Amino acid sequence: MTTRSGFIGLAGRPNVGKSTLVNALVGHHVAIVSMRPQTTRRAIRGVATDLEAERQLVLVDLPGVQRPRDALTKRMQQRVERELADSDVALLVINGEEGVGPGDRFIAGLLKAARTDIPVICAVNKCDRLARGGTVKALSDAAGLPGVDEVFPVSARAGTGLGELLHRLGELVPEGPYMYPPEDSSDQSSELLLAELIREQVLNRTRQEIPHSVEVKVQSVEPRDDGLVTVIAEIWAETESQKGILIGRGGAKIGEIGTAARHSLERELGAQVHLDLQVRVRRNWRRDEDMLDRLGIE
Repeated sequence: MTTRSGFIGLAGRPNVGKSTLVNALVGHHVAIVSMRPQTTRRAIRGVATDLEAERQLVLVDLPGVQRPRDALTKRMQQRVERELADSDVALLVINGEEGVGPGDRFIAGLLKAARTDIPVICAVNKCDRLARGGTVKALSDAAGLPGVDEVFPVSARAGTGLGELLHRLGELVPEGPYMYPPEDSSDQSSELLLAELIREQVLNRTRQEIPHSVEVKVQSVEPRDDGLVTVIAEIWAETESQKGILIGRGGAKIGEIGTAARHSLERELGAQVHLDLQVRVRRNWRRDEDMLDRLGIE
């Protein structure tokens, strides 16, 4: 049997569950998840290899499609377009609870306009929260989107419908050798993955504009002889007032973030972690092209 492998570009409106779906399909926490829109800033590749089926799917979790408003969001949007141009299959993700809206129609049109030669599969997410009538309507509306070839009802959180979706995606990618070692679950460096896990806890514990103004940079990861891993990281804010919010009264907020982040890092590293978190002000980092280069946001 010949192996199959290919890139699956996930597109959709912000906050429809793309990152949760990537994690579920890969079976590993490779993309951070938050109720905040615009969580994903980079094109995160999750690698789902099934040795028995002899297929490898490289799932590219793209930033939500949006209108660029600064250097950061401009780069995010350009990355969406580049990754989709290189994909073997486009996977449009829709929030079944909200139904098909103008944004979904716009993105579906973009997919076919950009690449008329690749299949477009639509995953209607969160179907576990819908009554049967609501699911039928959501699937029917999704099937009517321009360029959509097939529709699958799924629930990324509950895990329903994922097997059928994986099987179909595996049929659609071309024959060829695996692009990543079968044991890999992501193409991210360890430092970037740890930084994203820390940022995930910031997103889940702050409000208003703080989440969009924050970046995390891991300075070092040092395993010790006794098995403890020391992680030193900085949380960047754009203003002193944002820094104050992140630290909180008497250091309460940064302590809360640090405790939750440490648990996430320990699950990822399989070891006890000492996390040293500092909050720094980096003014206008989202508009600084050199800074975005150093952060690896292409």
